[in-house]
Amino acid sequence: MSRLVRASGALLLTGALVVPFAPAAGASAPMDTPGDAAFTLTVLHGNDPESALLHASGEPDFGGAARYTTLLHQLRDSENAGTGAGADEAEDRGVVTVNSGDLYLPGPEFAASQEEGAPFYDAVAASHAGYDAVAMGNHEFDFGPDLYAEFIGELPEDTTVVAANVDVSGEPELAAHEASGRIAPSTVVQVQDERVGVVGALYPQLASISSPRDVVVNEVVGPVQAEVDRLTEDGVDKIILISHLQNITYEERVAQELSGVDAVVSGGGHEVMADEDEALVPGDEVTVHPGTGDPLSYPLLTEDAQGTEVPIVTAGANYKYVGRLVINFDAEGGLVSVSDRSGPVVVDDSVEPHPEVDAQVTKPVTDHVAELSETEVAQSEVALDGTRDPGVRTQETNLGNLMADSLLDTGVRNAEEYGVPEPQIGIQNGGGIRNSSVIPAGPVTALDTYSIAAFANQVAVVPEIPRTQVKELLEHGVSAAPAADGRFMQVAGVNFAYDPGNTAQEVDGDGEVLTPGERVRSAVLHDGTVIVEDGEVVDGPGITIATIDFSASGGDMYPFRGADFTVVGSTYQGALERHLTETLDGTVTAADYPEGGSGRIVVGEQATEPPGDGGGSPTDPPESPEPTDGPTDSPTDGPTDPDEHKPGRPDDEDGDKGSLPVTGSALTGLVLVAAIAVAAGGSAIYLSRRRRSATDTGEGDA
Repeated sequence: MSRLVRASGALLLTGALVVPFAPAAGASAPMDTPGDAAFTLTVLHGNDPESALLHASGEPDFGGAARYTTLLHQLRDSENAGTGAGADEAEDRGVVTVNSGDLYLPGPEFAASQEEGAPFYDAVAASHAGYDAVAMGNHEFDFGPDLYAEFIGELPEDTTVVAANVDVSGEPELAAHEASGRIAPSTVVQVQDERVGVVGALYPQLASISSPRDVVVNEVVGPVQAEVDRLTEDGVDKIILISHLQNITYEERVAQELSGVDAVVSGGGHEVMADEDEALVPGDEVTVHPGTGDPLSYPLLTEDAQGTEVPIVTAGANYKYVGRLVINFDAEGGLVSVSDRSGPVVVDDSVEPHPEVDAQVTKPVTDHVAELSETEVAQSEVALDGTRDPGVRTQETNLGNLMADSLLDTGVRNAEEYGVPEPQIGIQNGGGIRNSSVIPAGPVTALDTYSIAAFANQVAVVPEIPRTQVKELLEHGVSAAPAADGRFMQVAGVNFAYDPGNTAQEVDGDGEVLTPGERVRSAVLHDGTVIVEDGEVVDGPGITIATIDFSASGGDMYPFRGADFTVVGSTYQGALERHLTETLDGTVTAADYPEGGSGRIVVGEQATEPPGDGGGSPTDPPESPEPTDGPTDSPTDGPTDPDEHKPGRPDDEDGDKGSLPVTGSALTGLVLVAAIAVAAGGSAIYLSRRRRSATDTGEGDA
């Protein structure tokens, strides 16, 4: 099935992420000298709940869908009543409630929804929240459009899914929702005597990080502006954009090119915005604006195409905050000020859980996760590092090695059965390793494997890739370094060295190389075969690669360029579980997986010497490998994951904090979910427990 993406017109992805932004991060202050406000609108907002239905990762007293729902209802009531209203606010007032997408995420908690006869628990939670509108997120497409259409069918009919730059006509089930009005470019919410327009937008390069199949995502500015203009002509003079563009600086750039939008609610970036002295969830820190280096106050203010200030807001992720943006309008519908009451409100244990959400969501999901957490699959002699930044998106880690070995192991085991050559190299993109934490030495559970390998990705074998293209793949894996990026690769069966100071590879959305990389200096297979020396490819036969179907299909813009690949009967979670239980016989040793990695990827001119036994076994640690550099403060030239450039996401299923949480075997708060049940040997049997078979599924980023 084709993956269609159009990223053209007024806004280019790279410009949105790498162009410095002149405006400094704004404060919660009047945008102008306010006059008498004629109408006060409170925008209650969330984003990226990502199936964190139980509680925030590592913080059981914070977050959770049941507490979030109660707080949202309390705030809606108090804002409608004007409780605590400031002197600058109007008596005439109202509330809209929105969410900027990623309503669910593959992992153990979402897996509960995949049991036969179960509802979508995330849809149940959203129904009780009572959103006026929600945006599409990238994770909504992780299992393909059909499952997303089924999910939308379980949302309330009066909750509109808004997406101005998305064409769903190529997907019949989503197109049916569009025909019924459940999917639309925008919706108009009646708030007292006022009409408030809500327009949606989705990340244009969706197909590089998820599985939208024949859903087409256009550039952002043109379609959004057209919808804003249509609403304005219809007499709507208060317009909110809810967008899921993966990085708040992208939303900022979009806002600068639009006119007529009064506020932007951002999703996908998991940024934490707050003013000084505002309460945060433990472990969270206010995100630093990548262009200015300043902490992101709430809201971030920027100027639109006509020089009018526009507030941009976001509310972390994972049900940890309810955002409250209080904005004042004059009689002509012009935005005159932002109330200083605006800001994120922490979801903590002072809030009583919503009783219906507690009974209908929390209890069944807790029971499901508990079952996974009690199933031990291995003992590890070492702590396994799945942190993101620095971590699996910036450098080799022992958990990255374990995942890459699992793909290679399954590819070799199943090669004969599926009629493919035995692979020599394993490649796992860092964005597909989702636990975002250190798993301590000790027991590794089935729940841990879901948290690590959270998506519906399948192990795929790509036969006999020419060596020149193998070097291109290695170049792509380090092209964003030293910045953190989901494309950073973890490898098996090969050691390589690279120089991050050399020219980085650039590719287009089809994986065509626009600028050849010059970073990879040396690469040698574990059987001793040299494939790159002094930066040049050594002639020889092609190399067979084991990876995930997400990468083989061009996800993260990996330059496989349509190469034929074969799915070999296992999810990547299943491959990890089988590698642990069978190949490693239930023990992860310090010799095979030393903390800090074994020198498979080093910065320098010469790859470390591979082990003598060949066959893709873990490499011996070099005497003194130079670790790869961590990320810088500058934005990357590719999609940033919410978890990476945000100091405030300890549960970093997105996060990349200064310090990430250590998680153990009872990882019940992780926001990672797999749409599959535990399957012996990780075979495709898991599909029999799925409510729907998803073709072209997978994920590896954001």
